[in-house]
Amino acid sequence: MREIVFDTETTGLNPHNGDRLVEIGCVELYNRVETGRSFHAYFNPGRPMPSEAEAVHGLSDRFLADKPLFHDLCEDLLEFIGDSPLVAHNAAFDFGFLNHELGHCGRPTVCMSRMVDTIVLARQRFPGAKHSLDALCTRFGVDRSIRIKHGALIDAQLLAQVYVELTGGRQIGLGLVAEVIEPRENQTLDPRTLEPAMLVATIRPPRPHAPSEEELERHAAFLAKMSDPIWNRLDSRG
Repeated sequence: MREIVFDTETTGLNPHNGDRLVEIGCVELYNRVETGRSFHAYFNPGRPMPSEAEAVHGLSDRFLADKPLFHDLCEDLLEFIGDSPLVAHNAAFDFGFLNHELGHCGRPTVCMSRMVDTIVLARQRFPGAKHSLDALCTRFGVDRSIRIKHGALIDAQLLAQVYVELTGGRQIGLGLVAEVIEPRENQTLDPRTLEPAMLVATIRPPRPHAPSEEELERHAAFLAKMSDPIWNRLDSRG
């Protein structure tokens, strides 16, 4: 199943008060595995950036001045997300801004039935705990050292890892130790062309498990001290 994890950055909290979308980042998952495909864009909001919002994501009026309008990249974005479910953290916020921008472009809005909210998933799994993206990254061991400020693509990439964990995906950092193989004489191994018949495993000799003579003697002496052991009675029935 194809899913899109996405995040947005905006000029404020409410599109109905004139706030606009200024960045979107999308990451493609297929069967809960990142494919490496993504969509990322900055947008000129056509209005000044409030200082409070700039402090969160660091996107200034000067930086956004030469960026395209949302209308310019709307079709590219819609083509990327297709009809896949859309995963976001506090998804109603991101859906609200996305649909508001789509409405400005005269395009149909994204159906809310496609919304997957990771905050809802986190609250169900960890009631009473902190559910911020930072807190969930810490809980699941997701490296967020690159997240100095909020950024749509970075946050979508982090959220994709968190989403996999929330849905029972994988253990980060868990790897299976590969079997040690050795090349045959005058042979160079290329992992891209190896065939099973070419693999030569290093066999470790078995560890000794038999008791020593001294241990056998001590065991016999211990048994000799026992009166009427049960195994003698069992033997006599045979």
